[in-house]
Amino acid sequence: NARNPVSKELIPGVGRLSRSAVYSKRGIYKKKKATPAKKVVDVKAIIQKTVGGKNNGKTRNVPAKKAGRYYPADDLPVAIPNRRTARPAKVRSSITPGTVMIVLAGRFRGKRVVCLKALSNGLLAITGPFKINGVPLRRVNAAHVAATSTKVDVSKVDVSKFNDAYFKRAVTKASASDIVADAEQKVKISDARIADQKAVDKALLDVIAKTPSLKSYLNASFSLQKGQYPH
Repeated sequence: NARNPVSKELIPGVGRLSRSAVYSKRGIYKKKKATPAKKVVDVKAIIQKTVGGKNNGKTRNVPAKKAGRYYPADDLPVAIPNRRTARPAKVRSSITPGTVMIVLAGRFRGKRVVCLKALSNGLLAITGPFKINGVPLRRVNAAHVAATSTKVDVSKVDVSKFNDAYFKRAVTKASASDIVADAEQKVKISDARIADQKAVDKALLDVIAKTPSLKSYLNASFSLQKGQYPH
């Protein structure tokens, strides 16, 4: 034990007790050693063949599948199966539906946004609202936002349709010419997405209008000057 050693050191590297005395005091001899399980030979892997000759025993057990004659000169790496499962990130207790947060990274860094809900994969569904500061419905990693003490009532906002599949983009393989053409074209937003944005904005704007200065607070970008700290 590192905290309570059985044999205290007289000088660094030299203990007061010998190895056998420490072995006896720790009682390691009382612990039962785990015996490895015996390997069970698969019956199907071995077959019985009849052999000729009087003194050869008539039958012989041989492997069903003959080993190959080729062996690699070097030890080839063996792929180890990964049995770990991805678990969604746990959302901080300070982030709840309606919490006003500050985006710390990405295209909308410095913007204040409203948290709508936490998705099943640990990401957060947020909006500006778009009518106030231009932040649309989108997903964001909880590590890239800072929660504030300001809250907005989002109980009247319908967020049932917002899940991982809603925000997922269709991935298609494209050639080099398609990439150049796509860079020149703007991304077209579906009419359904625009309608959802307007419905969320309308529900939030009715609540925000009841609180004085909340609209201007959400519209203002977060910034620090010299000598200021975020906490």
